[in-house]
Amino acid sequence: MSAAGRLGSEGRLGSEGISGAKGLVIAAPRSGAGKTTLTLGLMRALARHGVAVGAAKCGPDYIDPAFHAVACGRMSVNLDSWAMPAPLLRGLAESTAEGADIVICEGLMGLFDGVPAAEGQSGASADIAALTGWPVLLVLDVSGQSTTAAAVAKGFMSYDPRIRLAGVVLNRVGSERHRRLVREAIEALGLPVLGALPRSEAVALPERHLGLVQAAETSGLEAALDAMADFVEAHVDIAAVMASAVGSTAPASGANGGGFALPPPGQHVALARDAAFSFIYPHLLQGWRAAGAEILPFSPLADEAPPESCDACWLPGGYPELHAGRLAAASAFLRGLRHFAETRPVHGECGGYMVLGSTLIDASGASHAMAGLLSVATSFAKRKMQLGYRDARLLADGPLGAAGMRLTGHEFHYSTELDNSSQLDPCRDEPFALVGDAYGSPPQPAGARRGKVSGSYFHAIARQE
Repeated sequence: MSAAGRLGSEGRLGSEGISGAKGLVIAAPRSGAGKTTLTLGLMRALARHGVAVGAAKCGPDYIDPAFHAVACGRMSVNLDSWAMPAPLLRGLAESTAEGADIVICEGLMGLFDGVPAAEGQSGASADIAALTGWPVLLVLDVSGQSTTAAAVAKGFMSYDPRIRLAGVVLNRVGSERHRRLVREAIEALGLPVLGALPRSEAVALPERHLGLVQAAETSGLEAALDAMADFVEAHVDIAAVMASAVGSTAPASGANGGGFALPPPGQHVALARDAAFSFIYPHLLQGWRAAGAEILPFSPLADEAPPESCDACWLPGGYPELHAGRLAAASAFLRGLRHFAETRPVHGECGGYMVLGSTLIDASGASHAMAGLLSVATSFAKRKMQLGYRDARLLADGPLGAAGMRLTGHEFHYSTELDNSSQLDPCRDEPFALVGDAYGSPPQPAGARRGKVSGSYFHAIARQE
């Protein structure tokens, strides 16, 4: 019988709000060490055994939470110590733990990797572990080493006194002898080894375009998640993992649950939602609904216009460059969007911003006419990666808030804005916000706004009071 099969009644861990919610942060020394495989495998394995799993992702990643939701059947939220005020973080942790037997929170990059900031506000996964009190389950890729892995583990045990390690799961183990050497060296430190995953390419998720394929477009995702669960059950003591989870020590967020990350842009929000528009943080939608807003999805790729009953329209990020031809030919969508923008606010983030512009050039160099509601022209043929936290100050009242409001968020794209100022009236558009980064760069005008339309490459995560 597998470890998960032995869970029995011990697998049902009580949850009494954030102070009693048991959880783990799955972290590693670096990206690519196996966090996602272990996270998804554990989530699906536990869910198959009737365990209610709460899910979270450290940092601004908006792809992993969609995979979490499929794996465990519950919404996953981002927990970001740089972009989110502490009360909001605590509120989101509470909502994630509500009704859950255990919370599994996937880290990002290396456990201590973040940006320059005050303690607890660097964006590192370690900040989330410290805030919640959830111990860290450390994933160590031991390929190319054996007992040296114990030195790495020892460093993690002592580097940050805020953090407690629950144990270690070894990854990419080459043989039984290899496993034994590493395990004995680590356990001599008093740190339990709770599993050892052999080298395998059979359980990897496919990669495409800007990174992982989106959950909604992954062919055979259910079978892939079941394969990950089988793999983890066969090589990890899941009962011991469950037993290692600890109740959160974070103080309660208060009666209002930490407040809302962003006010809803309207009472009835038209939300573009399909393969071209899918990057929106789950906590934003959760907060808008909690504030009483109604969200009505529509599909630009199906040539659907924003519903006329709505009083605001939101075009999230995604992959419009992969569907530029279809979007340019979606006459009902473009006509309806232009009509909507005459009387009601429309905002676009990243991919949505590109579609609000005049022209989108795809990777082949083909030019496609977009909505023309903003003067921006963008190109995916001329690639340059932009990645990192952003600190924005709104320059005018709009759907994201009043002029002067400070927003924190994230930017990740390869497309570039073209300099087409000689062909456009410079008086038509004004900048959307003054935007800086986490390293103290001087804020620069970014994005665009014209009339009731606004947009930028910036993905908003939260407002800062």
